[in-house]
Amino acid sequence: MNKTIMTGLLIIMGAIGFLEAPTVFAAKLEKVVIGHPAALSGQYAKAGEQAVGGIQAAVDWVNSVHGGIKVNGKKVPLDYKYYDCESRKESVTSLLERLITSDKVHFTFAPYSPGLTLAGAPIAEKYGMVYMDHGGASDKIFKQGFEYVVQTIGPGSRYHAGTLEMIKKIDPTTNPHPKKIALAYEDSEFARSVMDGAEEKAKELGFDIVFKRTYPKGVTDLTPLLSDLKAAAPDVVIGGGHFQDGQLLNKQMADLGINTRLLSLIAAATLPAFGEALGDIAEGVMGPSHWEYGVTFSKAGAEKTGYTWIGPSQDEYVKLFQKAVGSDMIPDYHAAEASAAVLALVLAVEKIDSIDSDKVREALGELKFMSFYGTWDIDKTGKQIGHEMVDVQWQKGERKIVWPESAKTADIIYPKPDFK
Repeated sequence: MNKTIMTGLLIIMGAIGFLEAPTVFAAKLEKVVIGHPAALSGQYAKAGEQAVGGIQAAVDWVNSVHGGIKVNGKKVPLDYKYYDCESRKESVTSLLERLITSDKVHFTFAPYSPGLTLAGAPIAEKYGMVYMDHGGASDKIFKQGFEYVVQTIGPGSRYHAGTLEMIKKIDPTTNPHPKKIALAYEDSEFARSVMDGAEEKAKELGFDIVFKRTYPKGVTDLTPLLSDLKAAAPDVVIGGGHFQDGQLLNKQMADLGINTRLLSLIAAATLPAFGEALGDIAEGVMGPSHWEYGVTFSKAGAEKTGYTWIGPSQDEYVKLFQKAVGSDMIPDYHAAEASAAVLALVLAVEKIDSIDSDKVREALGELKFMSFYGTWDIDKTGKQIGHEMVDVQWQKGERKIVWPESAKTADIIYPKPDFK
């Protein structure tokens, strides 16, 4: 073999070695980018606005306080790229493709809601891309065999379980005389999973389910359903789906004079806009929440319980969120859970010192940590199993944590005041 040919082969082999060496590219990594088809308009805009603000707040903390995200032994900035999916499934899929193939993001975040989360999951799977689920609570997501979906929000089947346990404990007349329960939920993937979990829990606790019905997405009049519900004379009504239908259900219950000992609505009642829109008729209305301002998770508490701590304190977080959204809005759980998903991703990347998606997914499965949002742990499918919920109640125009007792910021008003 002559010298010219040998030299040529060495050049080719060197080039191949360069192309196959991930450490060469990793050493030149200038930033880590997360991509998000956010729901900033359409049906889920209220929750989507909170989620984007929450992610921006967490990214701000990572860069300004944590010093960036550590990869290959050095800190680099964390960047956030998002587009408005308009709460539409077809936009979720196309935007995820764009974020992965054109914007070259390293990790993806799901949009708010189970339906939109499910719509994007096959795209993440197609590209082997970690897909952080901050707002898709349906248990169904984790029965599809997806490998890259990682949940921070808790599963829907547990949303009203704590509420029913609370009623059982605080109302002594519940046992031995079961209270009559009405279930009225939106006909959506998420709400059905909540209803199924609530029905199972109610039966377990000995409640009498006197009414069970779903209503269509986008409903504009619940009067026929509520007339039948009123005839069943329930002591407790639990239900809802998302902001618009939950607000409608509350308003039309008031219009029809349907007074109960307790009314708890998922998703809607925990949003600041709920009380602003309904005023006095929101008084006493409750909702299960993944986080509320006033919870007491702290670095000291993490150390006492053996958890790794990451992130800002609660008060520091609120300031970061308000800076992100440019107003004095108080974040709700839609923001907090999105922020916690960012913190989980940072911990996983730093644990393995790599942005390799498969390795990061494996590291996420091994994490157990605490932040201002609370505890975090997932099972082998990616479903959240470590986070506990709280119940909030509207009292004189403010949301108060009333359950569990260890987290409460106010005593529960029970029975709730009648509509006037």
